[in-house]
Amino acid sequence: MTYQETLEYLYNSVPMFQKVGAVAYKEGLYNTVKLDEHFGHPHAKYKTIHVAGTNGKGSCSHTIAAILQAQGYKVGLYTSPHLKDFRERIKINGNCISEEYVVDFVKKERGFFEPLSPSFFELTTALAFKYFAESGIDIAVVEVGLGGRLDCTNIISPALSVITNISFDHTQFLGNTLAQIASEKAGIIKPDVPVVIGESLEDTRPVFIAKAREMSAPITFAEDDSEIISTELDVKGGIHYETRCFGHIYGELGGIYQEKNTSTILCAVKQLRETGIRIDNEAVRHGFENVSGLTGLYGRWQKIKEHPLVICDTGHNVGGLEYISRQLKMQSCKQMRIVFGMVDDKDISTVMSLLPENAIYYFTKADNKRAIDEHEIMRLGTCLHLQSKCYPNVKSAYKAALTDAGLDDFIFIGGSSYIVADFLNTCI
Repeated sequence: MTYQETLEYLYNSVPMFQKVGAVAYKEGLYNTVKLDEHFGHPHAKYKTIHVAGTNGKGSCSHTIAAILQAQGYKVGLYTSPHLKDFRERIKINGNCISEEYVVDFVKKERGFFEPLSPSFFELTTALAFKYFAESGIDIAVVEVGLGGRLDCTNIISPALSVITNISFDHTQFLGNTLAQIASEKAGIIKPDVPVVIGESLEDTRPVFIAKAREMSAPITFAEDDSEIISTELDVKGGIHYETRCFGHIYGELGGIYQEKNTSTILCAVKQLRETGIRIDNEAVRHGFENVSGLTGLYGRWQKIKEHPLVICDTGHNVGGLEYISRQLKMQSCKQMRIVFGMVDDKDISTVMSLLPENAIYYFTKADNKRAIDEHEIMRLGTCLHLQSKCYPNVKSAYKAALTDAGLDDFIFIGGSSYIVADFLNTCI
C-alpha cells in the first residue's frame, strides 16, 4: 500500500474519534496492554513526561518538548489531533514520523492487531511508542488523548505528570461535574511520581490532593508557586514575561491564555530539574521563543496574514473560547470578521454567548461527520443578534471573508480544531 492508501485503511478500518466521535471511544486498557506486550513494552526504554488537562495540553506539550530539544536531548512528541497530516501526531525533534515507517508498521503488524479491533488512537499510540524506542530517543512528551485514567497513553511510568487545568468537555465520558472530570484526569498520577497542576478550582484541588496522597506523589500547584512577575503583549504577536528564576522570556505563542500555560511549563521545568534532568535557563528561553520552528506547532493564535490581519486558533470548548473571546474583544481594527464552526459534542450555546457582538460572522462547517450544520449555527447566531451569513465549507467562508475585508480589518478562523484543520489544508 502507498502512504495515502495506508491512511485510508487506518481511517476506515479502525474507529477514529476525530472522524466519528463517541463510537470510537473504547473504555479500558485491554487492547493497549496487548499491543504493548506484543511490541515489548517500548515506552519503558526512554523517559517520559505525561500531559493531561482540558485545555493547554498541546501548547504545554510542544513547549516542554521545544525546551528539551534546545537543551540537546533527542525528544519524542506524541500529540493529537493532527491538523494537516497524520504524521504530525508523532515527531522526533520536530520531524514527523516518515511515511515509510507508517506504511511498514501497518503492513507488518495488521495480522496481529486486526483481530483486536483497536481504536485509531490505541493503534496510533502503539505506533508512536514503538517508533520512539527504535529511534533511540532520550525522552518523550506524551499528551493524553481523552481524560487520563482510562486513556491508552496511561500505561507509561513518567518522570513527571502534568495536569494543565479542568473545565467542562467530553462530559459524556468524563463526568458531569468538575470534580468527576478532575478525578478522571488525576488518573495519570503515578506512585512516587511528581505531578504539577497548572490551574485548580475549589472543586478540583481536593481531588488532586487526595489522589496524590494516595499515590505518595509529590504535588505542586503552579498557581501557588507562580514564576511570572509580569507579562506584556508584543506588537509582533508574542508575549514578554518577566520571571523570578528564569529572567526575561519571550513567548512566541501569543494567545492571552498562554500566560497560564507558561506558569505551568515553568513549574514543570523546575520539577524536571529536581528529577535530575538538566535544563539550563538559556534552553528555556530558546524553547519558548522558537516553539513553532522546533516542534512544528500549528493553530495557537497563529498569524497567517498581515493585511488584513488573519489569525486562527484551535480553542474549541467553553474554557478555551472564554480566553479567545476576551482576546478578540481586545483587537483594534476597522471591522472584525469571524469564520466560525463547531462540532456536536461542545456546549455551543454557551460558546456563542461569549462571541463579540460587533463582528460579522461567516458560519460554516468542517469536513467532518460531527460538524454542526452551518444553518443551525446561524439560527443560534440570529437569536443572539449576530450579523451573519453561512457557507457550506471553510474554504468558501474564508474566501468570502477575505473578499469582504479591507486592509485594516481583522479575520479570525476558529471554533473547532477541525475548522482550523480545514482552513490550513484548503486555504493556505
